[in-house]
Order: sequence, then C-alpha cells, then structure tokens
Amino acid sequence: MKRIPLYLVLAVGLLAANQAMAASNLGLRSVGASIGFVTPENVDGTFGFGIFADAGRITPEIGLEPVLEYWSKSEEAFGSKASLRDLSIGARGKYYIDTTNPKLRPFVGAGLGLHFLHSEATVTAPGFPTISADASDTKLGFDFGGGIATPISPKDELHGEAWFGFVSDVNQFAVRVGISHAIGK
Repeated sequence: MKRIPLYLVLAVGLLAANQAMAASNLGLRSVGASIGFVTPENVDGTFGFGIFADAGRITPEIGLEPVLEYWSKSEEAFGSKASLRDLSIGARGKYYIDTTNPKLRPFVGAGLGLHFLHSEATVTAPGFPTISADASDTKLGFDFGGGIATPISPKDELHGEAWFGFVSDVNQFAVRVGISHAIGK
C-alpha cells in the first residue's frame, strides 16, 4: 500500500480551506436585542433578555449569530430565599430555509455557549442564625432551535425564535422576540 505524501495532504487541505473561505461572507451585518420567556429545568419560568448580531454567512444558507443572554429567577417561601441566574455567551449557526416568499425567512439552528451560572440561598428561622450559601459554575451548553425573521422596515427585522439549551443540571427552553437593525445598509 502506498503512503500519501504529507505535502500533498496539506496542499489539498489548504485548497479546500481557501474555497470554503471564498464561499463565506462574514462580517457584521446587523445588531439586535431580544426579550423572552425562559423555563429552566426544575425552576419556574422567568423573563430574560439578550443581544445578538448577524455576523454574515458561513455558506449562502448558513448564517453566524453571536449571542449574549441573561435570565434570573428568585423565589421566597417560609423565610427562605433562593435565586438562580444565567449569563451565557455563545454563537449559533442558522440554516435559512428557502421559501417562495422572500419576506419570510424561516430557519433552524444549533450553537454552543458558555453559561456562567450563579445560585444563592438564605434560610432564616426564628431563634436560629441565618444560614447563607452561594455557588458559581461555568458550563458548556448546546442550543437547538428555530424560528422566523421578517423585515418590518428597510433596515429592521422582527425575529421570533424558540430554543432549547442543553446545559448540565440547568436545561432550558426559551421563546424570544427580537428586533435587529442593519448596519451600513
């Protein structure tokens, strides 16, 4: 069996990478903000907000979207207080589905994100000292979801999305509405 020379493998790899970069169209296209309802696992639902950007196209059908999202939930009962919050930063790839109506752009997508989780708990009971505890953790999450984007003006788009985040111990489902504004259009 003949061995393939290393320089030939490198040359083919570089050629493929150059063609992939030529097909991509990356660059900041728009920025936006969103608000949504998040239902974390084993926690009542809460509102969250985020910012996002259209960072261009990896391929003609796949867009790149960096995101920064935040939600927090606090509960109090019988002298005890507990809170959980999540600040996540990540990126999603969105596959835009062709339709006959160019104003409706449905998509499905997936992405990765770092979730900076923080929880606090305080227990107060008459006749006993107050007990407090807190913990922070950073976890990798995988997002899967989809939605639709439609223009509302020449420079603005309305986005409706639903995402499920697989995050260890804090899986979360979110429904969001956002508006983006084109830059330099």
